[in-house]
Amino acid sequence: MFPRNDLPCPALKEKLNKLLPVIFLAWFALSRWPGLLPPNFSAATALAFCAGVYFRGAAAWWLPLGAMLATDVALNVFYYHVAPFGSCLLLNYAIYAGLIGLGRWFGRRAAFWKLLGGGLLGAVIFYLVTNTLSWLQDPAYAKTMAGWIQALTIGHPDIHPSTWEFFRNTLLSGGLFTALFAGSAKLTEAAESPADKTTGARNDEEPEAEETPEEAEV
Repeated sequence: MFPRNDLPCPALKEKLNKLLPVIFLAWFALSRWPGLLPPNFSAATALAFCAGVYFRGAAAWWLPLGAMLATDVALNVFYYHVAPFGSCLLLNYAIYAGLIGLGRWFGRRAAFWKLLGGGLLGAVIFYLVTNTLSWLQDPAYAKTMAGWIQALTIGHPDIHPSTWEFFRNTLLSGGLFTALFAGSAKLTEAAESPADKTTGARNDEEPEAEETPEEAEV
């Protein structure tokens, strides 16, 4: 009999972990295809949140933000026929960076339902921040509580869909894609043997012990 550590679980886990970023980015790119899904039904907020949860190191930042930049430039050039990059996109990227930070705060060990709640929270944050800034910058909105509520609900009366419908789609897509991303990641964790989980937990704790070598000299 082979020892448990010789079973293919570690190799399978490694392959699945390498595939996760590819799966996430492929879903994101597909969700941005014009006309394929309803307006604002995108994996963007879920990708940012789940990248913070599951991607390691600097990849948690540059992979999702780089994918968003690449798709924005491609859409602007080849579909909308406008300038490749606009200053307004910087605000979106700042919000997405905040969602990545939110995902890192949750962490990959959070339960599935907590991650689903985090993905929904990310969609709500994106909706509130972007539409509040729209209310502040758009002279068509009265700078009153009523004007702010209008910006969050019906938006401009002559523009359809309404802001509320955009929010509905953002919330639904945020929940759906977070469930898909987190569910896929949880399945890869299920392929990990108990011994591997113990080893992984020890490896996660080791850097913390090495951060303060001075303590050994006291």
